[in-house]
Amino acid sequence: MITRTAIFEGRFSGDNEARFFAGVEDRLAPLWRQFPHALDVRWFRMDTADADARPIVMIQQIDYPSHEALAEAVASPIRDQSRAVTLDLMTLLDGSFYHFISEGGRR
Repeated sequence: MITRTAIFEGRFSGDNEARFFAGVEDRLAPLWRQFPHALDVRWFRMDTADADARPIVMIQQIDYPSHEALAEAVASPIRDQSRAVTLDLMTLLDGSFYHFISEGGRR
């Protein structure tokens, strides 16, 4: 199994946190579920962290059966749609996002 993990790092001001997560639920999550070959879609809103931790506000993960399946998903039109929504929502966060690809399984 291959997992593509997105790390959303930064800080919110005003009511932007609530607006950001409403957008994730209403606009992004439905798109994430449409990625070709996606086996599972998860996102985690940070609750607490160590005092010296980086300011990560959300972690999102999508599992794929293979690197080839991931490549197809990233090349799909749904990625362009989800990226546009992500960039729009990122205007609510003073920060950035980036991805990791990991390989593993459950035991």
